Amino acid sequence: MLRSGLRVEEVANLTLEALDLTRGRLLVQHGKGGKDRVVYISPDTHQALVEHLQLRPRAKAKQVFLVEKGPYTGKPLSVRGIQKRMEYYARKTRVTVSCHRLRHTMATQMLNADADLATIQDLLGHTWITTTQRYCKVSNLKVQRDYYKAMEVVMHRTLPE
Repeated sequence: MLRSGLRVEEVANLTLEALDLTRGRLLVQHGKGGKDRVVYISPDTHQALVEHLQLRPRAKAKQVFLVEKGPYTGKPLSVRGIQKRMEYYARKTRVTVSCHRLRHTMATQMLNADADLATIQDLLGHTWITTTQRYCKVSNLKVQRDYYKAMEVVMHRTLPE
């Protein structure tokens, strides 16, 4: 969720067939609004997925993430199951975090790294750019960088030749 911007439901529904580790991407099928989209995975996410798949028990379930113990072992991990794990680790580490906050963080990090807002919109699967804008908190550093970059262009255009 942090590196790809997936919604918790998209993580729960992620299938083995949707993974394209060779190309470093995955297909989100029937995301919010029934839309399909391709998202990319960072090198650290790629490595974590490879390690997970090596440890993942063989099961009939097509989903990537399965329940590991108890009466539901081998069944797909539910949205609520993922959220409960997130809550558990948040309490344990005393970090304020949620599944959805990871999605917001990904969008903000990309914007602050100068990714185009339309690119972030596409990755998150938003129909409206205004939705994406609400996700992204622009840091002062990015505002400062953008200002000076724009001023260079303005000054270059207004200086006599």
